[in-house]
Amino acid sequence: MNNQTNNTNNNKAIKTAIQPTRQEDYAKWYQEVIVASDLADNSDVRGCMVIKPWGYAIWEAIQQDLDRRFKATGHVNAYFPLLIPLSYLEKEAEHVEGFAKECAVVTHHKLTTKDGKLVPDGELSEPLIIRPTSETIIGAMYSKWVKSYRDLPILINQWANVMRWEMRTRMFLRTSEFLWQEGHTAHSTPDEAMAETLTMLDVYEDFAENVLAIPVIKGEKPCFERFPGAVNTFTIEAMMQDCKALQAGTSHFLGQNFAKASEIKFLDKDGEQKYAWTTSWGVSTRLIGGVIMTHSDDNGLICPPKIAPQQIVIIPIYHNDTDKEHVIQYCDKIHAEVSEFIYNKNPVRVHIDNRDIRSGEKSWQWIKKGVPIRVEIGMRDINQDILCVSLRHEDVKIKHNIKKDEFIANAVSVLDGIQRQIFEKAKAFRDNNIVDIDDITKFNEFFNDELNQDRGFVNAYAVNDVIIEEFIKPLKVTARCIPLNQTNADGVCIFTGKKVTQKMIFARSY
Repeated sequence: MNNQTNNTNNNKAIKTAIQPTRQEDYAKWYQEVIVASDLADNSDVRGCMVIKPWGYAIWEAIQQDLDRRFKATGHVNAYFPLLIPLSYLEKEAEHVEGFAKECAVVTHHKLTTKDGKLVPDGELSEPLIIRPTSETIIGAMYSKWVKSYRDLPILINQWANVMRWEMRTRMFLRTSEFLWQEGHTAHSTPDEAMAETLTMLDVYEDFAENVLAIPVIKGEKPCFERFPGAVNTFTIEAMMQDCKALQAGTSHFLGQNFAKASEIKFLDKDGEQKYAWTTSWGVSTRLIGGVIMTHSDDNGLICPPKIAPQQIVIIPIYHNDTDKEHVIQYCDKIHAEVSEFIYNKNPVRVHIDNRDIRSGEKSWQWIKKGVPIRVEIGMRDINQDILCVSLRHEDVKIKHNIKKDEFIANAVSVLDGIQRQIFEKAKAFRDNNIVDIDDITKFNEFFNDELNQDRGFVNAYAVNDVIIEEFIKPLKVTARCIPLNQTNADGVCIFTGKKVTQKMIFARSY
């Protein structure tokens, strides 16, 4: 776009919409962004949040895009029970051990009045677990559905809520109840199941980078960080603006572990009875937390255009009823023309904010909500056939004066440019904060709180063995993943001195 840019210099102290700033208190800043952008609120239920309409619209955009991808790879949606019999979890020992401390348990089926108070009554013959994940309950159904190799593969996804009894909660990142999707598939061969596992990892990577604009590292979890009961766990890891890691999605090759526990058997072509090979994979509302911490600034949310509930907001400016009618009509025409364009397989989402409040207040509300493009239109703009356009990822003082027809013609390309620029910015930040380290002393120094406040990711040779936890746990560091597509050059583990051929990513994390 050819335009005139006005950037007013202000020598006064800069005051931001979010206090404290990221530099002052990153954790508090994160919470304040959620409140200021109207994404969610704490509820009266311990550890649970209310996702408000703006936040839920972002989740719906995530759902829609992912659901389209799942169906394009042959998956279908179904729904399974919220409550899981305790005996189902007990069938898979490693699985139940991994989730035991996080399980919410239902022990009674009704309430009664005692001494004027409601108390549980009618104890269940078997406790029921509110699903922390659904491998066991889905496995029980697959064991009924699968009889022959002709019944395989089963490729099912579920959109649902789950509960994990978290002790320390933070909205979107770690709550007791959260929303997610969980894919569960069953196959006749291990190769087919592994191919499924890696295909879904690729789906997550492409979605994170091309829709959420979050650069990720694709890798395998070390053996001591696997999903309980899995043979292999694969992950996409992202770096937040405080240089901590966020696990943004996982895909698990479960081997035959859950099939044996749930008796998922099939008669093969040769007439032999065999156990199926299964997978599971999922992402959750944690992705919204990742978007906040990857892109947002000290004025609020910066929302990637592809998931923004409103991609363009038009703010009419008028001073009397005569001007109001003319300005609104002009805005309506722009709205109608722009919303006919398709962006990311949907019509461009355009909103006219005609509320009876000051235009400056409107503008700041949309800034904090992260709307990619704001357009202010008054009589002077109409007379000059010019729109006053602001882009959320730029400094809030920057305003572009754009010819109306030029803005309309280029609206989609501008949205795409914003999407690309915020991804490139996040990728440059991540790449600049990954350090190769070949010595344990340097490793310790890097994660030393007093010596290094801006810790990022460390890429280092390390054995895939739980023994390395004794070196990293005192530093509050975790082994995030073994990146895929490594050159596999020979090296020496910085912790044990053993010869290895792969590097690991280490970081502090959420």
